Amino acid sequence: MEIISGLVIIFFACIIIWKACDGFEDASGFLGRNMKGGVKGATIDAIGSSMPELFTTFFFLVLTGDAAGFASGIGTTSGSAVFNIMIIPAAVIMSVIVVNRKVQYINVNPKVILRDGIALMLCILCLIIFVSEKTLEWYHGAFLMSLYIVYVISLFFVKMDSEGDEDDDYEYEAGSGGRLKALLKLDLSHAILGNNEMSSSRAWILLILSTSIVGGSCHLLVTGCEMLGDGLNWNTYVVALIFAAAATSVPDTIISVKSANNGAYNDAISNALGSNIFDICFALGMPLTIYTLVYDKSIVMTGGDGEMNFIGQFRVLLLFMTFFATVIFYIGAKRKRLGAKSGYLLMLLYVLFIIYTLAYTYDASFIKGLSDFLIDVNDILVNLSPFHK
Repeated sequence: MEIISGLVIIFFACIIIWKACDGFEDASGFLGRNMKGGVKGATIDAIGSSMPELFTTFFFLVLTGDAAGFASGIGTTSGSAVFNIMIIPAAVIMSVIVVNRKVQYINVNPKVILRDGIALMLCILCLIIFVSEKTLEWYHGAFLMSLYIVYVISLFFVKMDSEGDEDDDYEYEAGSGGRLKALLKLDLSHAILGNNEMSSSRAWILLILSTSIVGGSCHLLVTGCEMLGDGLNWNTYVVALIFAAAATSVPDTIISVKSANNGAYNDAISNALGSNIFDICFALGMPLTIYTLVYDKSIVMTGGDGEMNFIGQFRVLLLFMTFFATVIFYIGAKRKRLGAKSGYLLMLLYVLFIIYTLAYTYDASFIKGLSDFLIDVNDILVNLSPFHK
């Protein structure tokens, strides 16, 4: 019964997140209508669509208040990051090339791929090297958040041309009909704006309300994951890695697919990469900082083959998969042949990731060699930290 109830709760939370993000996309599209070179995708789109990961990590940490809660946050952000970098570009490619048949290949600026791909890998390395002590304090979270601030500032200094932004014209269609009916359908744009045109003040109101609804639904999502974990007899952080990660990535997917179908290919891809940077830096850093300061307690990570091994190997796995995906993107963008084959390859890599996760959950012997290798790589990187004891 817990399995069915958990899945139902996760499903409804996912629907609410999905519908709320339509309003967010309308608002962010207006506010970032003049941004080029993938800046909108890497900032406004990425931040807003990553609110589910931030809220989910926070609720996991607050509700459990221990290492397992933080491990669940790591599971959510790591799983979401893999989903973002594999499934979102694949969904973009399938939507534009296979379903709508708009183009044969997606034209993405290779400089955008290098900019965001390298920044993402550096953030993952920093997460492994500098946030690996068994006792985590507020300054670990503050360090992660500072990385994102540096990244955002760099976006405005690294100049990009408009290659990959073909027909990125923002359009908002004013609503018709009653606001109550729109609200019941979770059509936030029309419920809030009515039949009025979009403006900056209305866009900000819509953005804030959409984000608030997403945050509330994440509490529901965490509850569903805990129930599902109890029913399946899985650790909560494994459930978070698969189910919470996919559910919280719905906004990123929707926004990227819409951007791509509007011709904003740079934003579509940079949203996926930028969302991962935000997830690692803020979705982990902010809840960690707030929790340790408000409750005046540290997060003590356990040793052995529990949370530490889980966190260690999946962080390294995320680093490797990010590298592979970035290489696929860059080669495809450089040759101007980012097409259906790339999309299928990305989906295959995600399937292999899920297979590995399930094998890890059931302690399958055939992954032991790879698991030990990932943990060894993590230990080597952790030993590089000047704070490591």
